[in-house]
Amino acid sequence: MIRFAALTALAAASLSGTVVMAQTPPAEAIAPVPVRDVSVIVDARKSLGPLPPAWRFFGADEPNYATMKDGRKLLVELGDLKRGEVFFRAHNLLSTGDGTAAFKWGSTNAYTEGPDGKPIYDWTIVDNIIDTYLARGVRPYLQIGFMPEALSTAPKGTPYQHSWRPGFDYRLIATGWTYPPDSYEKWAELVYQWTRHNVERYGADEVNRWYFEVWNEPDSKFYWQASPEEFNKLHDFAIYAVRRALPTAKVGGPDVAAAGEFMDGFLRHVASGQNYVTGRTGTPTDFLSFHAKGAPSFVDGHVRMGLSTHLRNVDRGFAKVAGFPALATKPIVIGESDPEGCAACPGQQNAYRNGTMYSSYTAASFARIWDLAARRKVTIDGILSWSFEFEDQPWFAGYRQLSTNGVDLPVLNIFRMFAKMGPERIAATSSAQVPLDAVVKDGVRGQADIGALATRTPDGQIAVLLWHYHDDDVAGPVAQVKLDIAGAKAGPARLWRVDGSHANAFTAWQRMGSPQSPDEKQYARLEAASKMQEEAVSSTANGRGGRSVTVLLPRQGVALLTLDGR
Repeated sequence: MIRFAALTALAAASLSGTVVMAQTPPAEAIAPVPVRDVSVIVDARKSLGPLPPAWRFFGADEPNYATMKDGRKLLVELGDLKRGEVFFRAHNLLSTGDGTAAFKWGSTNAYTEGPDGKPIYDWTIVDNIIDTYLARGVRPYLQIGFMPEALSTAPKGTPYQHSWRPGFDYRLIATGWTYPPDSYEKWAELVYQWTRHNVERYGADEVNRWYFEVWNEPDSKFYWQASPEEFNKLHDFAIYAVRRALPTAKVGGPDVAAAGEFMDGFLRHVASGQNYVTGRTGTPTDFLSFHAKGAPSFVDGHVRMGLSTHLRNVDRGFAKVAGFPALATKPIVIGESDPEGCAACPGQQNAYRNGTMYSSYTAASFARIWDLAARRKVTIDGILSWSFEFEDQPWFAGYRQLSTNGVDLPVLNIFRMFAKMGPERIAATSSAQVPLDAVVKDGVRGQADIGALATRTPDGQIAVLLWHYHDDDVAGPVAQVKLDIAGAKAGPARLWRVDGSHANAFTAWQRMGSPQSPDEKQYARLEAASKMQEEAVSSTANGRGGRSVTVLLPRQGVALLTLDGR
């Protein structure tokens, strides 16, 4: 064990919700801090093939937040991650209403009908949403839904907009927008007119880069009040309409809540079933999509994450696609991939969201999803984080989001780290990384998972992502990680950190006394505290033609190290 202030501060920072010491304590107050020695071996000479930038997908229930002040600000940050290659998926783009945002709700009023029953199309609100994306370097992963009020077959007396709010029974969300149309011809014409309008407004080259999918989680009664066969019909009519307006559009689905029997039927239908529109075999399918979530709990006074549940759901979806020969080579988008299933829902088990539990979970889970895709030999195109922001809510209110009142949360910095990594994966092993099978089966409940993922960037830099993750939000030893990197050259090494005392506005806010109305100076301090800072670190020759670096990594911390590999 080592006694010195830096390690004491790092240990204090290891709890995701714990305030980091602002000053070094007096010498007599410094307690011994347990340290775990970890060895990471990176071989930049050994390529493991491509690492697809699957992290660049995000989404939210509430489409209208995108055009509000903090939504616009956050979209700038997302677009800057990989300009023009970041995608955003939103519910409610065809829902009826005046565009006022609410929890798990949004609307555009794109479709209404006149007294004679003839369609009236109004693209004003939805154009503003898409314009806002594109102006900030973000493109649509365009969800076609939900059912406009004038088309809904909901029973008489069924409310159209739901009355759900955080804490209410979740079943309240299933109102008139969840029903099939009274006319599939009108539904298809709506989709055709919208797609044609988008092509005219943005150009075919632009719209060809978007993703088009129909509805959300049609295997759930929260979102779809009809049979699987009825959904396949809804899907066929919509996809036919998209391709009628733009024959080269990228279309897919079904964005189910779980890769189960519903998805089996969908795969059979689009591969070999009779199309409900054309009567021919199959439905055009360029990509496949499903959702996968974890299951956190509150145990013995702390949050326990459910990483194993999340990964098993991912692997089940990959296996389903891999086991369907006619579609096994199609790219996959995990259309929602998150620690749990409701971004707006409260609960003690969701107290991980503001701090470093969320950021370290993100690093550890994405690394395993890439590994599972490689094992199943499927093409992973996107891993979509269903997290954005909730406008004008209390500071650090505990929703699953990337920012609060315009200030970034620690988790957003993990995506900035991903963006600094390269497209070529190189060999990396850690003496403390929990094996893939063990994480999928049991999560991380014993020794912490201290792992590494390494890449080469196009300009020849070696980028190594390090994480120190545990399912339980409790204190633990600091990891003293010694990296030996074959193929690294002498020269500057750079380090970025996300932990309790680095790139963490939450702990900075707590040190302020948790103000709910920060003044301008406090706001500026929170913004500054949220940002990653580049640090210069020393490396030494390791005697084997490479370099060695040592990094201290607290529990639930993440770090990115880059060195010259040219």
